[in-house]
Amino acid sequence: MALRQHRLPRFWLGLTLGLVLSGVAAAYLWERQLPTRLREAVQRGDLDACLRYSDQLAALRWLGGETPLEQARCRRLKARQLWQQQRWSQALALQLQLINSEAASTGDRLQLQRWEDELEQMALRRFYQGDLNGALALLEPLGENHKQGGNSIGDNMREVWSSNRYQLERARKLSSQQRWWEAVDALNRIDHPWWKLQSRELRRSVETGIQSLETQEREHDSHGSLPHTVPAQTLDALVQQRISQGQDEWSAFQGACRALGGKVIEAGPETACRR
Repeated sequence: MALRQHRLPRFWLGLTLGLVLSGVAAAYLWERQLPTRLREAVQRGDLDACLRYSDQLAALRWLGGETPLEQARCRRLKARQLWQQQRWSQALALQLQLINSEAASTGDRLQLQRWEDELEQMALRRFYQGDLNGALALLEPLGENHKQGGNSIGDNMREVWSSNRYQLERARKLSSQQRWWEAVDALNRIDHPWWKLQSRELRRSVETGIQSLETQEREHDSHGSLPHTVPAQTLDALVQQRISQGQDEWSAFQGACRALGGKVIEAGPETACRR
C-alpha cells in the first residue's frame, strides 16, 4: 500500500509533463504550417485570414517574439482595404497598430498622416455644406469630435453653427418688427456658407424694406424736408463713412443719427432718424 502511494505522484507528474510537451509540440508544428498558410492567404487576397495567421505567427515566434514582416504586410493591405470601404475608424486603428510595430516604415507613418488630413478635410467640406452631424462623425476617429477643454475642431464647428443659427433667428425677429437696420446687422454677422444660403430670401426682404424706407424719405425731401426728419442723403453719407471706418451698419446708423442731432425712432413700419 505504501508503495502505491509513493508511485501515484510520479504518475500524475509524468502525465502533466506529457500533456505540456504535447501542447508545445503541437504549437511548434502549427507554427511550422503558418508561413505556408499565410502565403496562401495572401495569394487568395484573404486579408482577414492573413491577419489572423500573422498574429498567430507573431505570438508563436520562439526567438525574441519579434513581429514578423508578414504581419506588417497584412496590416498595411487590410488598412488600405478598410479605407477604400470608408470604414475610417477601423482603417486608422489598424494603421496605428502598424506604425507602433517594429516593422513600420516611414511610408506607413506618412500614410497615417495623409489619411488623418484627408478625413479632416472631408469633415470641413461636410460642415460648410450644412451637414454638421456628418462632419462630427468624420472627426470622431481623429479624436476631434469633442475635447474636455472645448478646443477641438468639432467644438469650434458647434460654436460657429450655433452663432449663425442665432443670428438668422434674430434677423427674422427684427424683420418681422420692420427694424430693418438691426436685421441687416444680424444678417451681416452670418459667416457660414450654408447659413448665408438659408438667409438669402430674408436678406432680399430686408433690403426691400430699407429701400421702401429710403423712398419715403426722398418723397419727404421732394416736398421739403420735414423739420423733424434728418435728410436721408446726409444721413446715408455719414452712415457709409462710419461703415468704412469699421463700424457695423446698425451702430453706424445710430452714431450718424446722433451726430446730426437726431434720435432713432422705431414707429410702425419705419425706423427713422428724427430731430
